[in-house]
Amino acid sequence: MRRYWTGLAVAAVMVVSGCGLGGADPQGGAAPTAAATGEVKGKVSLQTWALKPKFTTYMESVIAAFEKKYPGTKVEWIDQPPDGYSEKVLNQAASGTLPDVANLPPDFARPLVKQDMLLDVAQVDQKLADDYVAGALDAYKFRGFQGTYGYPWYLNTDVNYWNAELMKKNGLDPAKPPTTFDELVAQARIYKEKSGGKSYLMSRRPELGDLFQAGVKILSDDGKQFVFNTPEAVAVVDKYRAAFKEGLLPRDVLTDTYAGNTKLFNEGTVAWTTAGANYVIDLKTNNPSLVPKTVPSAAMGVPPLYVQGLSISKKSKNPAAAVALARWVTSAENQAKFAHEVSVFPSTKASANDPFFTKSDGTNGGDAKVIAFNSLAKAQVHQPFEVTEAMSKFIRQQIAAALNGEISSKEALDKAVAKCNELLNQ
Repeated sequence: MRRYWTGLAVAAVMVVSGCGLGGADPQGGAAPTAAATGEVKGKVSLQTWALKPKFTTYMESVIAAFEKKYPGTKVEWIDQPPDGYSEKVLNQAASGTLPDVANLPPDFARPLVKQDMLLDVAQVDQKLADDYVAGALDAYKFRGFQGTYGYPWYLNTDVNYWNAELMKKNGLDPAKPPTTFDELVAQARIYKEKSGGKSYLMSRRPELGDLFQAGVKILSDDGKQFVFNTPEAVAVVDKYRAAFKEGLLPRDVLTDTYAGNTKLFNEGTVAWTTAGANYVIDLKTNNPSLVPKTVPSAAMGVPPLYVQGLSISKKSKNPAAAVALARWVTSAENQAKFAHEVSVFPSTKASANDPFFTKSDGTNGGDAKVIAFNSLAKAQVHQPFEVTEAMSKFIRQQIAAALNGEISSKEALDKAVAKCNELLNQ
């Protein structure tokens, strides 16, 4: 599952379409003007997503420091509420009122790139690749378009969390959790035998991320067609199909009313979930008694990468100040201060030397933070940004049918690819 933050709460995001914004140049549009590297002064607007009121003090201090660094500048800070933000951004772009700098996750940036609305910051910032981690920059590079269309801001990834008490009770060693899918299935089988089917180790169905983990290409290099119906993908679904048939997963995992493995973990009815580095902090509120029983470990395979960033309007009347402001907000120093307030991670290479991220305080929450931070070096975006909610829903339906034995894994993936390509080309 792809996750983003609104006000630093993890939330699922609907991919937006880019209709009604004007024409697009598939090669990224005309070269940005020299004004983007000119003198930094004058008014510039910055739009964030659901940071007020919790992070008002932080943002105001960052803005004040920017205005002090660049005398003669004045930042207008606009913070949008969490609901309906994607539609708000599209409306701003269509009406020509997109702020100079806007907080856009890659999903939201992509439709604006298609309509030639965002500045290719790689053309005006020669140190981009030197200062920001490659995976975060790659998130703002889109198939079929040349350029980088955002400064990566804060990042997150997933960590495995295990209920040590349940694992010990059901024949497993929490100090040796599964590190591969095959190990997960093997341990789930032992767990089921010991629990008598009253509890589960595995409790989620496969998604595109699981295919990606197995080395399956999801989308063609040119972004024109989905291609995840390969023999390797069939093998992944077949493994889940066999596990489901064996009763290693809850029966309702395939239904639309399924609560999700994190909720079940919170309730103490399953022994494994995946979540962000701040999960233990949330658990202190949701189920404090579970905190001492929870053990983190690194995500299996390639960790997922979740990205937030700042993009610059190509129609900005003050591009020099906009570039400088985006650079300032996403600088190593300001990102570190932000990450010290909440469990996210900076996208700057310099942050690798910060002991706050690399040394645990000895708690399971501290261990999870270090595991997550170290994972970011190899983390990648698992699901292409071209995938819409309608596509995801259809994929889930077909995989559910395969796991139920209604159709073969190959038929399920063939149908899913055909439908996704139909939606992609509409």
